Amino acid sequence: MKKVGIIGCGWLGYRIAEYISGQYEVYTTTSTQDKMGKLTSRGFKPTLVNFSDNEILKDLAQWEALSTLDIIIITVPFSEKGSLSNRAHNLFSFLGDFKGQVFFMSSTGVYPNIDKVFLEEDLSSDAVWGERIIKEKYPQVNILRLAGLMGDERLLRNYKVANLDFAVNHIHYIDICLVVEKMMEKQLNSKLYNVVAPLHPTKAEVINAQNNIEYAEKCEVKGKIISSSTLSADLDFVFKCPDPRSFHLY
Repeated sequence: MKKVGIIGCGWLGYRIAEYISGQYEVYTTTSTQDKMGKLTSRGFKPTLVNFSDNEILKDLAQWEALSTLDIIIITVPFSEKGSLSNRAHNLFSFLGDFKGQVFFMSSTGVYPNIDKVFLEEDLSSDAVWGERIIKEKYPQVNILRLAGLMGDERLLRNYKVANLDFAVNHIHYIDICLVVEKMMEKQLNSKLYNVVAPLHPTKAEVINAQNNIEYAEKCEVKGKIISSSTLSADLDFVFKCPDPRSFHLY
């Protein structure tokens, strides 16, 4: 059984761990002692580590499990803004010169807020600091630009929302798990994909659907739209949750 390390077992990392645990041996990291018991009870072999934002940690040891891992999934964010660059340096010390398959969870938020349909080719990873720095360290990294994370308690109706006539760029965590699973099976490297549900209703449509309110009003959809067409074509991928209006049903 192959071994997968998940860096940052938070909301998304934990759901990925649960999904793949039947096929892979899972190792995790967490920055809070409170989560250690839960991760241990699920068999996710946790390591307590804090990738400090405040300083570069000179004495941070490499992950003990590193030499046994086949795949690493990085869900902790970092950017060039302020102290998050320290986090990146500390993470690289923890992971060393890892040669296996690597996934980095980026965000569709890297695209500018203009009314346009965006493909990956519209913004090179070299132009995004967090993506560029991890690609320089691990050239084999798969960069997944995730749309707004949804599923379970994360539903648009639970948030204070503005610009109700703007299109949503959302993704259900189930489809993130399915994309990662398929890419691991295919042993893909050095890929850049937008991971976003292919349908883009307005925020108003989504909220009304989640509240079981009929919404027949037609309006001009505003805002940027992030396309997942490259992902769908390359992987022959069919989304399990293609419509954000139905996310609450899964």
